[in-house]
Amino acid sequence: MNVRAHIDAVHAQIRRRDPGEAEFHQAVTEVLSSLAPALERHPEYVDTGIVERLCEPERQLTFRVPWVDDDGAVRVSRGFRIEFSSALGPYKGGLRFHPSVNLGIVKFLGFEQIFKNALTGMAIGGGKGGADFAPRGRSDGEVMRFCQSFMTELHRHVGEQTDVPAGDIGVGAREIGYLFGQYKRITNRFEAGVLTGKPVAWCGSPARAEATGYGTVYFAQEMLATRGHGFDGRRVVVSGCGNVAIHAIEKSHALGGRVVACSDSSGYVVDEDGIDVELLKEVKEVRRARVAAYAQSKPTARFSARGTVYGLPCDIALPCATQNELDREDAVALVKNGVLAVAEGANMPCTPEAVRLFHEAGVLFGPGKAANAGGVATSALEMQQNAAREQWSFEQTESRLADIMRTVHSQCRETAEDYGGTPDDYVLGANIAGFLRVADAMSAQGVV
Repeated sequence: MNVRAHIDAVHAQIRRRDPGEAEFHQAVTEVLSSLAPALERHPEYVDTGIVERLCEPERQLTFRVPWVDDDGAVRVSRGFRIEFSSALGPYKGGLRFHPSVNLGIVKFLGFEQIFKNALTGMAIGGGKGGADFAPRGRSDGEVMRFCQSFMTELHRHVGEQTDVPAGDIGVGAREIGYLFGQYKRITNRFEAGVLTGKPVAWCGSPARAEATGYGTVYFAQEMLATRGHGFDGRRVVVSGCGNVAIHAIEKSHALGGRVVACSDSSGYVVDEDGIDVELLKEVKEVRRARVAAYAQSKPTARFSARGTVYGLPCDIALPCATQNELDREDAVALVKNGVLAVAEGANMPCTPEAVRLFHEAGVLFGPGKAANAGGVATSALEMQQNAAREQWSFEQTESRLADIMRTVHSQCRETAEDYGGTPDDYVLGANIAGFLRVADAMSAQGVV
């Protein structure tokens, strides 16, 4: 069987086995469409079924999560954990608590995580999890009871040498604390490395909260440098206003950029003076309010419930919200307005049509599995600190983060060129570089 026929056969098998999982199909298609040059050079990966095995999770867990709300009513949510690949280390990937969570979304996130984690060079496999539970609008007591019920089941499957979850959308320091407390209570072990994203005060890593956003900006900076550009004096828009977005804004400002807009699901805010990061943190993290509250607190800002940040003139766009948020129409607007670079702070926020437009227009595009790898890389650094029972300084951790992002960037460029693409084809480079590292490990470990 030739390589193209082999890839088509894998596609057909996934569509047959996993109907209705649109996001998972999209993620698999994006990766497999890049792999032909690698498989032609390494036909042994075709012969040993590496691609088929890589597209099938090692373990899929779906479980009931019963909990009691403040009115005494019993609620039932659905929990997930996809342990996709342990070829490089324990499964590693976040937990997402959001009403949209379903099996297809968790599988897409877990599949992306395999390659992202491989690109970091750290000893971590790929996994992801979550639940269709919405922390927004729930009391601390309700969130605690939900997290305790969730961990009562999940604790059977996780451990610092087995599977190490972290946070994602809807799972911050509060949720990590409740999850860790229940794990400790059930197992009677203070196993610090079982969860990452912990507060610094109790075994968390300095710079972990900042890492995904900072890392995305570092990657964008490296891309821009290849064309003699930087953030200094550049106009930037950021979608989202959660943890990743906030710290992408913060680091963009530190490098001389001016972030003029950010958003949430209710709309977006524009502040031509530059988004005030401390005010945004107060609105989102303390008040837990919608982004409109930012505009109500700052006279220079305005809120819009219509359109997106991508319709605004900008030099750099950092999509940091959720999957498929930036579509073809948004990409057309960005290209028309002369955008230089787009770096994905979220997982797969750009649709395939948008990515195609960026490539055709010569816009620098950093895919999430490379551009936002700083978060999981710093989670691995947190695991390293936990194992040694020590804590590094913020400066030491951020320095390691910056080094890792530079290495990921250069690895993507070099791999893309080595396999017949241009150095700017970061999608090709990220997919093949990540694939080769995992495939080598799988080949060495036999058919397992």
